[in-house]
Amino acid sequence: MRPTFLPDCPALLMENTIRVLVIADLHFGIESGLARAGVHVRSRSREREGRVLAAIRETTPDLVLLLGDVKHSVPLTSRQEYDELPGILDRIRTLAPLKVAPGNHDGGIGRFLRDDELLPANGAEIDGVGYLHGHTWPAEDLAGRLLVIGHLHPAVSLCDEVGCSLRAEPAYLYSPALGSEGTRLLAVPAACEFSGGVDVLELGRSGLGPLSRCIDEENAEVWLRDGTYIGRLNEIREQRCA
Repeated sequence: MRPTFLPDCPALLMENTIRVLVIADLHFGIESGLARAGVHVRSRSREREGRVLAAIRETTPDLVLLLGDVKHSVPLTSRQEYDELPGILDRIRTLAPLKVAPGNHDGGIGRFLRDDELLPANGAEIDGVGYLHGHTWPAEDLAGRLLVIGHLHPAVSLCDEVGCSLRAEPAYLYSPALGSEGTRLLAVPAACEFSGGVDVLELGRSGLGPLSRCIDEENAEVWLRDGTYIGRLNEIREQRCA
């Protein structure tokens, strides 16, 4: 299995016998959710969609897999989502077959999908890899596999020479899964620029779903979204404390 990082989306291309383009946490409709909280920004859906379509054209995958939280509003569906999602999904379908692993924000997402596009919430195996959003325990038959998940929004806080945090960069986190021999986790960054991130050093105690508690704090490794290797979690922690 060969992964390729696409930093601009960000997205992950998984290649084995087929090419699967994985994109997590797009949160289409987030702007209307921000507006309800008193923060008013114009919709960036067109730009976000553009990055997705560009990634598909660049990689020509056999399958596009949206790894949960395609939409933002919970528990209902916003007017923005009703207006935007049908066209966005149709334009993806014109370039490649589509599957969706539903996330905790995806209540009602089935109304926008075709019959064969919605995967089980506890995950599915595709070309030897398990895929799920990550807010639930994975299906038992996925044990012992590599599990590619979203939901955690991993990020790395980049600091200056005196330890002041300058910015947080989306990141990938790879870890053996504690308590499940042979199972590995690969958490991918959120593709929505407004959805924020959780520092990789805080993920294990973040409470963001059951899989966050399975991160091996000693052996987990971190990459930036462009593939730059940052190091193991324990090394990052030591550098922060230095």
